[in-house]
Order: sequence, then C-alpha cells, then structure tokens
Amino acid sequence: MPYSNERPEYEEINKIFDAAMSTGEAVNTPKREVIVKYSGSLDKLASDLNAQVELLGEDSAIVTLLREDIKKLYNYPEIEYFELSKRLVLTLLSSAESACITSVRDSADYGNLSGEGILVSIIDSGVDYTHPAFINADNTTRIRYIWDQTTPSEAPPSGFKYGTEYTSEQINQALASENPLAIIPQLDVLGHGTAVCGAAAGNGRSQQPAYTGVAPKAAIMAVKLGRNEGEGTFARTTELMRAVKYSYDKAAELGMPLVVNISYGSNDGAHDGVSIFESYLNKIAQRGKSCIIVASGNEGAAGHHFHTVLRNEPVVAEFSMSENITSLYATIWKNFADVVSVEIVSPSGMSSGNVNIKNSPALVHLDGAIIYINAGQPSHYSTAQEIFALVSPKGKFLSPGLGKIILKPIRIVDGRVDIWLPTLEEVTDRTSFLHPTTETTLTIPSTAFNVITVGGYNSKLDAEAAFSGRGYTRNNEFIKPDLVAPAVDVVSCRAGGGYGTFTGTSIAAPIVSGASALLMEWGIVKGNDPFLYGQRLKAFLQRNAARNPDREYPNPIWGYGTLCLKEAIDNLITFKYLDERRNLF
Repeated sequence: MPYSNERPEYEEINKIFDAAMSTGEAVNTPKREVIVKYSGSLDKLASDLNAQVELLGEDSAIVTLLREDIKKLYNYPEIEYFELSKRLVLTLLSSAESACITSVRDSADYGNLSGEGILVSIIDSGVDYTHPAFINADNTTRIRYIWDQTTPSEAPPSGFKYGTEYTSEQINQALASENPLAIIPQLDVLGHGTAVCGAAAGNGRSQQPAYTGVAPKAAIMAVKLGRNEGEGTFARTTELMRAVKYSYDKAAELGMPLVVNISYGSNDGAHDGVSIFESYLNKIAQRGKSCIIVASGNEGAAGHHFHTVLRNEPVVAEFSMSENITSLYATIWKNFADVVSVEIVSPSGMSSGNVNIKNSPALVHLDGAIIYINAGQPSHYSTAQEIFALVSPKGKFLSPGLGKIILKPIRIVDGRVDIWLPTLEEVTDRTSFLHPTTETTLTIPSTAFNVITVGGYNSKLDAEAAFSGRGYTRNNEFIKPDLVAPAVDVVSCRAGGGYGTFTGTSIAAPIVSGASALLMEWGIVKGNDPFLYGQRLKAFLQRNAARNPDREYPNPIWGYGTLCLKEAIDNLITFKYLDERRNLF
C-alpha cells in the first residue's frame, strides 16, 4: 500500500535525501537518480513526473527525476521500495589486500611477481580485446589467442570444425587499424568474460593501481563459448570440454604453464563429481603444468536444491514457478537400491500419475503442459540413479503457481534423495523450492575433485556471501569449495571500455586464477618450485588460507578459508629452505 503525503514517512524523505549528499553530487543538482524495486509498469510514473526510467530487470529500475518529485514516488502503487543512489568505492584494491595479494605482487622480496610467463585461459563469454587493460604500452595485445566458438567456421583452430581463431598477430593488426572490429568482429556482448579476464589479468593501464588485476603481465587466451544458435547465452558442456582441450593444446604448443578459469556452471547432474564431464576435467587437470579454477556458482540462496531422507511415508517437495518460464526441469538423484515412484503435480492441480522405472519414460499431457519423466539406470561410474522430469508448455510459457514433486517409497534401503531445479541464470530465484536445502548448491563442474573450487565472501565485512554455492558434494564425496575469495563489489573491466563493480563467484574465481598464476611464476618460471601446479598448488592454497578462530574448518561455506597469497608463498619459501637443508634439491 503506497504512503500518503500525510504519513510521517513523507517528512523523512528530506533527511534521506540530505544523507545522500555524501555521494559527492552538488546540492543544487536539479535531478537525482533513484533505485526502485517495482512491479507492473512504470510508464504512467515516467509520464506524470517527466522522469527517465531505465529498466534493469523484471523488478528493479533506475528513475531519474527532479529532487522535489522524489517524495511523489510514495504515491505510486507500482513502487515497492526505493533508495537514493550512493557513491561506490573502488574495491579491487581492497579485495587484493584481503587476499594478501598486493603485499606479494609489489614486493621485491618475492621477485616482483606479475604472472609473466604464465598463460591464463578465460573460458567465458568472450573478451573486449580493445580494452586498454589487455593492451601493452606499445599498443600490442597481451592476448595470444581468441577462439570465438559462436562465429561461422571461417578459420577454426586445428582439429576443430567450427568457430574462428584469432592470433596475436591478427589482433595487433586490428588494434593498429582505425576500425578494429572490421578486422576482428569479436564482441563480448554480455561483458562477463571481459570482467573475469580483467580480475585475473587486467593491467590497469591508463588507470590507478586499484584497477589492476591480480596477474597484470600474464599472457591471456580467451575462448568465447556457445555454438548453437537460438540457445541464448547458455553454452553446452561439450563446448566447454572443447574449450578446455583447446587451452591445454595451446599451452603445450607455446610451452607455457597454464591456468584455466571457468566461471560457468549447471545444476543438471548428480553433484558428486564423478560424471563423465567432471571426470574429463579431473583427467586433463593432470596434464602438463597446469591448474583449473572453477567458480562454485551463485546458487547458495537460490532455493534450487531439496534434500530429504525417505523412510515409510511420501515426501512432498513443493516449488513455486514464476511467470514467463519456457520450460522447467528437475533432476532427482537417489541410490539405485531404493525403489520409489515420482509424481509431478502442476500449479493447476493436474497430476502426472506415479512413475517409476517400470513405466518410464512417461509422457503425460496436462492442461497447457506436457510432462516427461524418465527413470534412468546406474552408470559404470556411479551407483546413483537419476529420475529426470521435464515440464514443457503447450503454448509459449508455463502457468505460474505452486507445483509439487511427490516421492513415494516402495522399498527403501538408503533413503537419501536430492533434487535440483535449474540455476538462477535460467529461471531466477522466483522459481524455487518452498523448503530448500542450502548445502550442496555447488554448480557443476565445480564439483570435480581435481579442480580448485572457489566460493565467494564479502571481504569488507569478513562475512559469508549468501549467494555463494555451498558444499559438500552429494553424499559428502569431496570437501568443496576448496577456499573462498572476494566476491562482492569487485572492480574489473567493463566491455566497451572503463571499469565497473561486479558481484558473484564468477568474479571470485579469477582472483584465485590470478593468484595461482603468481604462484606458478614464482615456482616454475623463476625456478623456486618446478612442481608448483595442480594438486600441490591447491594444497598450499588450502593450508595457508586465512581462518577465523570462531569458525570450524573445513566447512561447506568457507572451505579451508579465505585466499591469502602471502601466507602461501611464505610457507613455500619455508619448505624450500627445509628441502635445501635436507639436500632434496
């Protein structure tokens, strides 16, 4: 219900506004930017108040209007809440300090580490190769290769049938021209990959040191994921596997140690680290002098995981489904020794009926929707059984409302069951379980054992980030995440130029990727520890992570603690000294 002009809150608006003057804007600025949470349409508000409305999403926007009109926002029922804009403080420097990076990178005691001699592969949405952070002072590129999987097969990498590969020579030619995009039309439309690349290896050129990434002299390689048209921004696991192979092939060709950064994830799988996809990453991570860094995902508070233990009675997993959902899957995992049936009830109350391994796959037509349920069988690498349910609309969208997944025990031995809905990026947090489980919200492939799984935390508050994907893997197979890094309001490169702030585990992972590049430079390139990669590198990151004495470690939120590069390298120096005394080197 909107506030009226007679309510006390109306009188407080001037106090709120005066407090906002700390943003640094002039007091006499005629218009102000207000961040609003809204529902419905803001067209009438924009017309009435002669305001500029910029929609940021389905429930948030920026409204620019006259200062004296701010109080009028209370009169519009579409406005659920608003706040005045506030000045942002650059936080990449603070993030680097929290992770004990700057004291190492800027110190001659450690060899002035910069990532030089290490190849950092960013597998993401592409990279803005024209951004100054990826260009040397002589206007030559720091990028060795770009593989754009989304373009026609004009010049695919050797051994691949699609996409276009660009070499550093071609990128330099483009940078020297008046219109670089006419020569290399590679764009990072989402900006995600550019931000990730900047956090790991941006050089902060032409800006303050606060804008510098962790490994500013590392060689960069970028793979833009996604080949199939009509699938939006979502890539396939097969494309990611090709991208990883490509990265390793190029590192071998160049004779360089390799750090691979993956800030992609999925909920479609068992989350136990043993799928073929995850096993592939486990194997290739043992190839060459390398490490693979994977973000734990942003599913911690999304409400997309449900865990239960079946005994004698049915269990109902209720879920809400928001508007404009084009399809919804649920992946149900249990012990194959348990026999259960699954029933899906749509928001309208229509039922799929009971489906088990004897009568699956089942295809059921309901009012406005089609439900497909398939009970699989155990694989050669796992005794788990997947029951996959897919709800598709007969029209464009599924009907919103409350639905149910009903699990009915038939013969129970173990009883543990886990269900996952799609990720935030696919269905938002408005499609979720009513009673979710926050544990085991890691996205795949961060569940793979041999990768370094990175969660996120708020380094300014030394507090957990609710969105950060949590461990452990299903059935407590592995302790994940391995550690956490700053993930809230981290400054990095913005596609198209300039810098912005980014939040999420996608930005925490490249901080660890950059730190890994510095460690590998110290160890491999500078000859202090030729075996500092893979699980050995992970072990030192875990051993020397910073830990709060009030918390138990490892745990599903913090892993072994927060990234602290200085402690890791100091410990490595100590071990090197001890090994030299023992004549081990």
